[in-house]
Amino acid sequence: MTLSRRNVLAAGPLLMAVAATPGLAATDDNSIHVVKDPGCPCCNGWIGHLRDAGFSVSFEERSLEALAAFKRQRGIPEELASCHTATIGDYTVEGHVPGPDIRRLLVERPAAIGLSVPGMVVGSPGMGPETERDAYDVILVASDGSGSVFTSYPAAV
Repeated sequence: MTLSRRNVLAAGPLLMAVAATPGLAATDDNSIHVVKDPGCPCCNGWIGHLRDAGFSVSFEERSLEALAAFKRQRGIPEELASCHTATIGDYTVEGHVPGPDIRRLLVERPAAIGLSVPGMVVGSPGMGPETERDAYDVILVASDGSGSVFTSYPAAV
């Protein structure tokens, strides 16, 4: 087929329809960007966990003040905060959230800010051996900043 003005004009509506269709639009659910404190070794442990889970990870280091401002900008309430904040697509991932929960978030696509593991829970990804894990919840952060349990992890036996 020759590229003519008529062919280009005829294809325009079809191309626009494909681009506007969520299932067909290009997305990258594999790339996650982590913003962290320069002096925090557990953040590096979590980044390693994400890479082991198949994510493509980029990161940047910010001062504690700049990191806190980023958390607020992304809608993470102070009571759900942890040591690092990541973005993947339109979602925010706060703290030591396990890779499988991030994958589930991306499949289910709830109307939410994202996920959080508040604090620094022993045995969560990047926070020591899972065999010594404390019980913890992964919290789904709603658009209004409230939270509900997304996944629960029991303490190691």
